[in-house]
Amino acid sequence: MRWQVDRRGLMAAGTALAIGGCTTTRPLRSLASVAAPAPCLPRVQVDPTRVIRTVAGLRPFRPSGFVVRGETMGDTRLVHNYGHGGGGISLSWGSSRLATSLGLPGHSGSVAVIGAGIMGLTTARLVQEAGYRVTIYTETLPPGTTSNIAGGQIFPTGYFSDDQVTPQFREQAAAAADYSRRRFQIMAGDDYGIRWLPTYDQTRMTGPLVPDPRFPGRVRLSSDEHPFPLDNVVRYNTMYVETGRFLERLLRDIRVAGGQVTVRRFASPAEVAALPERLVFNCTGLGAAALFGDTELIPVRGQLAVLIPQPEVQYAYSLGAGYMFPRGDGILLGGTYERGEYLAEPQAEDIADIVESHRGLMAGLRCA
Repeated sequence: MRWQVDRRGLMAAGTALAIGGCTTTRPLRSLASVAAPAPCLPRVQVDPTRVIRTVAGLRPFRPSGFVVRGETMGDTRLVHNYGHGGGGISLSWGSSRLATSLGLPGHSGSVAVIGAGIMGLTTARLVQEAGYRVTIYTETLPPGTTSNIAGGQIFPTGYFSDDQVTPQFREQAAAAADYSRRRFQIMAGDDYGIRWLPTYDQTRMTGPLVPDPRFPGRVRLSSDEHPFPLDNVVRYNTMYVETGRFLERLLRDIRVAGGQVTVRRFASPAEVAALPERLVFNCTGLGAAALFGDTELIPVRGQLAVLIPQPEVQYAYSLGAGYMFPRGDGILLGGTYERGEYLAEPQAEDIADIVESHRGLMAGLRCA
C-alpha cells in the first residue's frame, strides 16, 4: 500500500528497491542463530551541493478518475483521453488503447490528436499501428511537456479518489494498467530508456503476500534482509522509464511512420471542430479544463530534486522519506503531492525538505 507524509504535501509514494553493487556474502546461520548482517546497498549521496536541477509539474487530477469518452461536434467525432493524475506514464498505452478502440471502428480518413504528452504520443502511435495517418496538434512539444517531468515508475498512483469512483471505472483502470505493463515490457532496453529495477517499499499488509502482477517477485523482508532503518519492508521488481528519452524516441517513431506535427493552440471547441480531420482525440491533460470546460480537473503539483547520477545505484525505493529512482539523467528524489497548486515552479523550502528527508534516510542506512 502507498502512503504519504503530509509535510506541505511531501509524498511517500511507495516503491523501493533492492540489491545493488556491493552486496555482501551472508554467512550461514549457526546453531546459535547468530544474526547475519543486512545486505549492502550503495548509499545515495544526498546533499544540497549535489542537486543538479529541480523541477515541478502539474498533474491533471480528477477525483472520479480519468476520462475516456466520445462525443460529436457537428461532423467531427471527438474522443477524450485525459485526466490521469499521477498515473499518466503507467496508464498511457492502456488508456490510449481504450480511446482508440472507441474512436477508430468505422472511421475512414486521417486522424487528429491534440496534445504531445504521453497520452497524445501513445494515442498517435496506436492510431498509426491501426493503419491510419495522424497529425498531432500541440502547443508544446517534448521536452516542454509535463510528462517529461514524471518520475516514470510503472505503477499508477494518485489518479482518483477512492470514494468517487465506480466499480466499472476500477475495472477499466485495471485493464489499462495491465495493457500498459505489457507494452512497456516488450520495449524494455536502452533505446526507449526502460529498465527493470529491484524496488523497496513499505506495507501495512499482514499475513502472506499473495501473487500480484503489479509487483513481480514481491517478498516480505526481515530486518536482516534489508539495510533500511524501517519495519514492514517488501521488495519487488518493476519497470522505470527515463521519460525524456522515451518521449523523444516515441515522437521519432511517429515521424518515421509518416506522422505530422503542427504546433498550435486551440482557444475553443469550435476551433477543434474546424480541423480537416473528422476524428479527433483530445489528449490535452490539464488543458481540458479550459478548452472543454471540465471543472472537475484539479492541478496537483509535484516537485522533484535531481542529484548527480550515480551509476552504482541500481535500486529504487518509495519509503517514508519519499521516493528515489536512479536514471541516466540523474537520481530523482521525490516528492510532493500538492492539490490545487497552479504554479509549476519548484519552491525552495519544499525542495530543501525533500533533500533533507532523503539525507536522513541514507544516514540511517545499515551496511552502506
